[in-house]
Amino acid sequence: MAVTMQSATASVSGQGKRLGVIGAMLAISAVLLCPVDAHAQAARASGPNVLFISVDDLNDWIGPLGGHPQSVTPNIDRLARRGVTFTRAYCQAPSCNPSRTSLMTGLRPSTSGVYNNGDVWRKALPDAVTLPQHFMLHGYEVLGGGKTFHGPQNEAASWEAYFQFKGFLHPPGKPVNGIPRTGHFDWSGLAAKAAETEDTRLAAWAERYLSEEHSRPFFLAVGFYRPHLPWYVPQEHFDRFPPSRIELPPTLQGDIDDIPKSALRSFRDHDNVTKHGQWRKAVAGYLACINYADANVGRVLAALDSGPHADNTIIVLWSDHGWQLGEKRQWRKFTLWERSARVVMMLAGPGVGAVGRKSGRTVELLDLYPTLADLCGLPKRPELDGRSLRALLDDPDAKWDKPAITSIGPDKVSVRTERWRYSKHPDGEELYDHHADPYEWTNLANKPEHAEAKTSLARLLPKNPSRKQMVRYPDLPEAQRRLVEVPEGRFRKSDPSNYVPLRETLD
Repeated sequence: MAVTMQSATASVSGQGKRLGVIGAMLAISAVLLCPVDAHAQAARASGPNVLFISVDDLNDWIGPLGGHPQSVTPNIDRLARRGVTFTRAYCQAPSCNPSRTSLMTGLRPSTSGVYNNGDVWRKALPDAVTLPQHFMLHGYEVLGGGKTFHGPQNEAASWEAYFQFKGFLHPPGKPVNGIPRTGHFDWSGLAAKAAETEDTRLAAWAERYLSEEHSRPFFLAVGFYRPHLPWYVPQEHFDRFPPSRIELPPTLQGDIDDIPKSALRSFRDHDNVTKHGQWRKAVAGYLACINYADANVGRVLAALDSGPHADNTIIVLWSDHGWQLGEKRQWRKFTLWERSARVVMMLAGPGVGAVGRKSGRTVELLDLYPTLADLCGLPKRPELDGRSLRALLDDPDAKWDKPAITSIGPDKVSVRTERWRYSKHPDGEELYDHHADPYEWTNLANKPEHAEAKTSLARLLPKNPSRKQMVRYPDLPEAQRRLVEVPEGRFRKSDPSNYVPLRETLD
């Protein structure tokens, strides 16, 4: 292969022996649990490829989901026209590590006990066979790049090779948005070409791989980082969104008066954004990053379409959770409301019959594991909590009785059906009728006329959710901090030439 990549065997000191043991266990379990004859093995070896594209922190502000009227996502829009878009797809946790762990292992947070970014998922699930491992064990070439697992908890045993980010461009003197001591909650255009940025470098790596012939079917994960904070992307993307013309997300005065206090996080971000006149600029920054992400998705899709694998590759596009930009005075994720829990999920290619269709059934990110195994003819894994979406890929309106569950912890959990969202907190409940209240402004939990609906929804919540004591990432010995090596330093050295102040308008 002509592409230069870091070998997955180049793990940190002290990890090789442990990962080798895991690999041996996985190989043995594959033989024991998935016995196959030579004919079946050959059939799998010629199965469809998988292009597994993720976009970090992307909410529903894309064309096919209509989350924001000014979002510009032409490449994602084109992908939607060639596959199935799930309009009610939800994460299993509204933060990176538990959401990605759930997707990549096929297990709910209530099963694994992984609810937080600092929880060490492999310590909690020592015997779990991850999605890429399942493909690796059945003849696929499995490679990844960017962010697929959560940051430092990427694991070498799940990849044959991995393309690492080297460091992100950033402006000098950050933060630069005018909010004092705001850390990486910052936004700015960069005087840099796309080719100099990490996500576009990742796209170029994927382009080269997709342009080549390969002896085995492949599972290729391409994990784009933006629109994760900080929102620093080339100025050309900011130029498309003059802040003075930006529409703010719909809000309602007094919206938070009828919800449990534990449902809310700090108001610090929102107070700072409004105090310093940054709300429209922040929305513009998020839209700019989405546009940048869309451009990189487009680069990868164009390479696939012009290469030798165009007709035999399943395409998956997903995001790990949503993002709030001032709704209910909240920013970031970490809440159980629609804007934080709703995700991007679409599939196209072999096995996707309902081309250009949308499905309004409630589906979950953890459904992707069994779905891809199903589409590629791999053995089922009975321990998975998800369900194959294959029926919905043929008929998006097919009968479907599965709700979506999102958890922040064992005592903060939400269930979403096609009509309702019900959330349970330590100090109260929330109930929203999405047929009448798509912005979740009116909590119906204490209305007697909705008691029956609330009771029925409460029965759908996980029974006996895991409360196991977790190993926290900061408590790991230094030698175990990274399962796949990355260069030291998250950012490149500050350079004034990389920075252009955010422009007010194009006039």
